[in-house]
Amino acid sequence: MPDHTTTSTHAHDHAGDNPDLQPAVPPRATPAHPLDPLSADEIERARDILEEGGFLGPSVRVPMMLPLEPSKEHLAAWRAGAPMDRGVDVTLLDTQTGAVVEAKVSITSDTVLEHHEYPSTQPPYGQPQYLFEEYERAAEIVKASPEWRAAITRRGLADRIDLAFCTPLAPGFVGRAEEVGRRIIRSLTFLRDSEDDIAWAHPVEGLIVHIDLIENRVIGIEDEGDVPVPTGSGKYTPDAVGPARTTLKPIEITQPEGPSFRVTGSLVEWENWSMRVDFNAREGLVLHDVRFDGRSVLARASVPEMVVPYGDTTPTRFWISYFDAGEYLLGKNANHLELGCDCLGVIHYFDGHVADDHGHAVRIPNVVCMHEEDYGVLFKHTELGPVGAHVRRSRRLVVSYFSTIGNYDYGFFWYFYLDGSIQMETKATGIVFVGGGEPGSHNSHAPEIARGVFAPVHQHLFSARLDVAIDGEDNRLVEIDAVRIPMGEENPFGNAFTWNETPVRSEAEAQREADTSTARVWEVQSASQRNAVGRPTAYHLVPQPTALLMADPVSTVAARAAFATKHLWATAYDPEERWPAGRYPNAHQGGGGLPAYTADDRSLDGEDIVLWHTFGLTHIPRPEDWPIMPVDYAGFWFKPYGFLDRNPAMDVPESSQAHGGRAGDAQDGGCGRGDGCTCGH
Repeated sequence: MPDHTTTSTHAHDHAGDNPDLQPAVPPRATPAHPLDPLSADEIERARDILEEGGFLGPSVRVPMMLPLEPSKEHLAAWRAGAPMDRGVDVTLLDTQTGAVVEAKVSITSDTVLEHHEYPSTQPPYGQPQYLFEEYERAAEIVKASPEWRAAITRRGLADRIDLAFCTPLAPGFVGRAEEVGRRIIRSLTFLRDSEDDIAWAHPVEGLIVHIDLIENRVIGIEDEGDVPVPTGSGKYTPDAVGPARTTLKPIEITQPEGPSFRVTGSLVEWENWSMRVDFNAREGLVLHDVRFDGRSVLARASVPEMVVPYGDTTPTRFWISYFDAGEYLLGKNANHLELGCDCLGVIHYFDGHVADDHGHAVRIPNVVCMHEEDYGVLFKHTELGPVGAHVRRSRRLVVSYFSTIGNYDYGFFWYFYLDGSIQMETKATGIVFVGGGEPGSHNSHAPEIARGVFAPVHQHLFSARLDVAIDGEDNRLVEIDAVRIPMGEENPFGNAFTWNETPVRSEAEAQREADTSTARVWEVQSASQRNAVGRPTAYHLVPQPTALLMADPVSTVAARAAFATKHLWATAYDPEERWPAGRYPNAHQGGGGLPAYTADDRSLDGEDIVLWHTFGLTHIPRPEDWPIMPVDYAGFWFKPYGFLDRNPAMDVPESSQAHGGRAGDAQDGGCGRGDGCTCGH
């Protein structure tokens, strides 16, 4: 590649494995802002430019197409009147040779700005993201394999061979010489009892097929043991569960005057908050230019990577360490959200547009959901005497999306609060990944959660990328710990404690771990702005308890997922540094992403800095997680600390339901009842 003598196929692969991908609707108008998401017509035009330049032949596919975001300098120039330039960053894969081309395409000038070619055999260069068509092709290769069919027959399962589900899985990197530089995918087998059965409940334990996706053949098969296939049902649909309970009464959420937010294109304004909502195929939801009361807080925020490493030693699973963004693309696998199911209330939806395997635009309707939620008490105090009780209710703006990667479903929720706080929360649900075993037996790496069904221990470790901009781009980073003072001259009564502030001045110093025993937080300060008491304006990154990567530090998993070995990394801003585990973690030997970004140990003192925060779940599955897992939560807070001179929510009115009436009925602004009421109703 490029092949200037061939033309590309126009066969569309709109759906693939994601039923929420739909053919693109008629193109939108030209984007009004450089940070607007890619439109359908922009994706199609980018494809045309690549085709006209000879980059797309019959065997060439598009594993990843992302917006070519403007640099901060270009964004500033646009705001000063310079023309807007729009483009894409695309990865191309020749499915016959394995060769890779990366290209940057200007849609505005109809040109390929630059391109770089890589052979398929260049280690330690990782593989591009998987194509949807490769999942189907892998299953076809497996089912056509005589060795696989013999293994199924030997196990006495030949009568169910047509009901087999061959799941394609990223291979990790385990150092096998025959796999280095090849486009490998592994396949495990699950059996359905019927066409409408849930295959995940019936694993064929110990049967692993290794496939070369360029040669389109099985290069190895493992057939370990003869564990019986679990026979219990994994169905969770109403016809299998039985009648729904009738005891829950309806909860109706209404906003008769409409929502409090305003949406203009990608711009969202809500109370003191403003931001731009973006969506791309890899990261999914991205937020730009997040401001509170007109002051900058975040230049960009997203969750660009997550790793799901398994702690099992069996041949079937020891190699599993999925990178759900870098290997599979979270955004391309995002869901079409529905009112009453994924979101309640008065909803605003944003559509998303991504490129399919052939580079054509597809639309994911309602991919991002935005609404308001009541969040309980915002503040409350009861004062004796005429002042009485004052209480105000909290509210938050919710911006979210869901992605389904195989058996798991992940929700990504950004919450914005009236007091200037931001919360990021992930919601993990779906079906836990299982293997088979002898019923009643003990497995130290996988508890039995249903008869003969064993779910391996694993982790879901996310990396949030926060391009911080606290009152501008000149920021500093400080680690703050609560400190116990030994009883003595400085603490005569033993009750005293204080805090310690440790400046974090370089990228090496910024590789930090959380410590709940000291209530550790990381403070991002403005290097130039001060608040009313003379302190730097600041925000605190408040971690929630999260175990780091449990794999051994010398393992290949730790090398590939190095970001998950620390709770915090910080880097000097570089627009090319976007991916915590590197651009292509698939089959990568390790060392990409944050280890490479921080190798020069750049200064963070008064610089434009980016925080990378690891958070997540360590999952030892339980029977209550079967057959479908209740949501498990993980996340963090980003809270103002001296960014504001007082509580910014003091002017929030009473609830419209206060005192059984509408807000404002009490003339004194409090309860006004005078009977000892505390306004908690």
